[in-house]
Amino acid sequence: MDRLLKVFLVVLVVLIVLVPIGLLASGTAYGEWGADELQQMVGYVPAGLASMSNLWHAPFQDYSLPGLPDTFLGSSIGYYFSAILGTVLCLGVLLLLGKVITRYHSKNNE
Repeated sequence: MDRLLKVFLVVLVVLIVLVPIGLLASGTAYGEWGADELQQMVGYVPAGLASMSNLWHAPFQDYSLPGLPDTFLGSSIGYYFSAILGTVLCLGVLLLLGKVITRYHSKNNE
């Protein structure tokens, strides 16, 4: 494994380990506002957001997993689960995209 990949993986693991720090902050994370929170903050909801706000619902609302207690530990597990799942999905998509691009590139250079 080359050095750059090792550094990337170490940084990724450190970021995943630090994920529950977000639980110590009060309020909503920047950019994670729902239409109701935006209405309270700025006084209106943009038309595009209002029309699409019911299009997608998070599978783990507020990063919580069903059956876990509403404690710091329970919330931390939900945060870790979401971070690991999101990382695995993103890396999987990137690897798949890399394979498709590599095949396309090698096919066109023959």
